[in-house]
Amino acid sequence: MDRRRFLIAAAGTALAGCERIGNDAAHFLAGLGLHEPTPVVLRPGMAEGHALRDAHRWAAPVGEQRVDVAILGSGVGGLSAAWQLSRAGLRNFIMLDGPEFGGNASGGRFGDIGFPRGAHYLPLPSAESTHVREMLADAGVIERDPFDARPRFDESALVHAPDERLFFDGTWQDGLLPDSDAHHGQHARFLAQVDKLRTAVGSDGRKVFAIPLAQSSRDAAWLALDRQTFRQWLTAQGYTAPTLHWYADYCCRDDYGAGADMVSAWAGLHYFASRGGHASNAADGAVLTWPDGLHGLVTRLMARIDARMGAGRPWRRGGMAVRIEPDTNGAGASVLCAEWPDGPGRPPRLSRIVARRVICAMPLHVAAHLMPLQPLGFDPAIHLQHHAPWLVSTFRLRGFPEEQAGVPLAWDNVVHGSRGLGYVVATHQWIRQARPAQTAFTAYTPLDAQAGLAAGSRPDAVRRWLVEASPSALMDLAVADLQAVYGREFWRHADAVEITARGHAMATPVPGFLANAGLAALRAADGPVLFAHADLSGLSVFEEAAWWGTRAALRIVG
Repeated sequence: MDRRRFLIAAAGTALAGCERIGNDAAHFLAGLGLHEPTPVVLRPGMAEGHALRDAHRWAAPVGEQRVDVAILGSGVGGLSAAWQLSRAGLRNFIMLDGPEFGGNASGGRFGDIGFPRGAHYLPLPSAESTHVREMLADAGVIERDPFDARPRFDESALVHAPDERLFFDGTWQDGLLPDSDAHHGQHARFLAQVDKLRTAVGSDGRKVFAIPLAQSSRDAAWLALDRQTFRQWLTAQGYTAPTLHWYADYCCRDDYGAGADMVSAWAGLHYFASRGGHASNAADGAVLTWPDGLHGLVTRLMARIDARMGAGRPWRRGGMAVRIEPDTNGAGASVLCAEWPDGPGRPPRLSRIVARRVICAMPLHVAAHLMPLQPLGFDPAIHLQHHAPWLVSTFRLRGFPEEQAGVPLAWDNVVHGSRGLGYVVATHQWIRQARPAQTAFTAYTPLDAQAGLAAGSRPDAVRRWLVEASPSALMDLAVADLQAVYGREFWRHADAVEITARGHAMATPVPGFLANAGLAALRAADGPVLFAHADLSGLSVFEEAAWWGTRAALRIVG
């Protein structure tokens, strides 16, 4: 298995709005003795983000807190910075949760069943990802030899078998690349080519495709791949098999929220060639996962920070930053913070944090509303990337739907040709002799081409559709893969649904993203405000967010 899903690092909030589904669908199912539950729709950060966008002035703050470091945002970037600061012995810092603790690594619960609301797994870390190996060792996920070629990992975090399957031509098969005799030769040639790229080295002696991206080669001959799309590269290489093109689309939509005709060829190949992690107690290509996705790892990291900080030293607080004002003499910054105790739409409660250094660990399209970025070399009109909208939808089930004879349910289940990316099973990692009475399936749907919109519509058009979409329209997208596999019988088991709509879920690396001068300027910033978000890399994955979070903290502590 050589694949991964978006990671991580955006701050948002959970604004729950419970709305009714369409009557026609409900009546149709009722006539069959089935029932489609009313979905709870969460729109993380939407109301707060719109308030930030539309605010022309804020009321005077009440109360002030002074700290050495203020971390703005609790996604993977912000949490990694807090972890690194506590590890270095710094205690006088505060992290603002933002609208949603954990951001894209947040999780939810149906009673005893935890499930992901965003990113749900982490590939075994490569040799270059020493920051991730340190983090996993500290959290107890790596049990022994963290910097060896094959560390030992916690068995409960290694994905259990069967790990993945593909619904292709009405039957299940192992793996995610369609098993097609007609195109087997092209499949084999492609896999052999990307396997060679895993060890390719540029003229500067660096790996061509490394993670974090900062470790990748800057050889101009290889960087030229960023001037074309992944689809163009595939065609130029003679890859014409529809099954291979579907697989390329699936992988790009999985990590980047857009298909191969939108994604940079460099980024498309990076998906396959950048990972090289191994384990002494797992097969190559295994991944780390928890029932509630990466929120399980977030919880472990939070516990390690708590242990270092000690009782009576709070390091987290609610609220989100709405303005950053660096000191004109470079001697710190003032942060205006807002909380909405009566809910979004009501007047916020404002306070101020004064800090020696500020780590801005939020998406750059949000940061651009908090302070002028042009003086740092980042012009939002030029340098902001596309951000892909997504749905992450979880269904609580009473018992398990019937599977095809001889084909067991896997952790990750993908439907060939679908607009969705399949579904994962929350209880798959539970260690039990018998199946539990209840489970939860989480379906992932990138919204790069949806009902009422032309294929390849710009993300802002999709976001406008998402704001106005009815719960029944969202449900149609959320359940599509599950109904393709189980039919209407699925509704004999599903009795609750939570749909999380993320308008800016992940950055999409279109051609030219590696030459984005504005991102380079923010990466180099070393004043009172530092930046720590996966957006700095242009790839929304855990390792990139963790890299910039730990780098920002190390710049502060030395």
